[in-house]
Amino acid sequence: MGVKLNARQQAQLAYLQGLTPKFQKIHSTIELMANMQADESVVRSFGRTLDEIKSGAGQMSLNGLAETAGLMSTMARRGGGQQMKIRGLRELFGSLKINYDAAVKAAGSAEAGGGEEEKPTT
Repeated sequence: MGVKLNARQQAQLAYLQGLTPKFQKIHSTIELMANMQADESVVRSFGRTLDEIKSGAGQMSLNGLAETAGLMSTMARRGGGQQMKIRGLRELFGSLKINYDAAVKAAGSAEAGGGEEEKPTT
């Protein structure tokens, strides 16, 4: 039996399915940064990608995903030690994937009961 999704859930799933290639790009950029092979333009593009994810997730009410992408964007842009930045980005990327999986699960499940259930009065 198929699960009926409302319009918001369908839009969220469509948005989330488009994030998979961006996640691959994020992972490869973090590894390039770790190997000291990423130049300034790659890091700026990385930040823009994270800002796009933050913006799109915020519009779709995927707050956990938006917050994590915003934290990653801030960490990518800030100064400090390269190793600290790489470690933080790797940890936040793991968190981003966890939030992504939770968002996919939430958007793919039917809403329980369609609202408030009436309770009998005694």
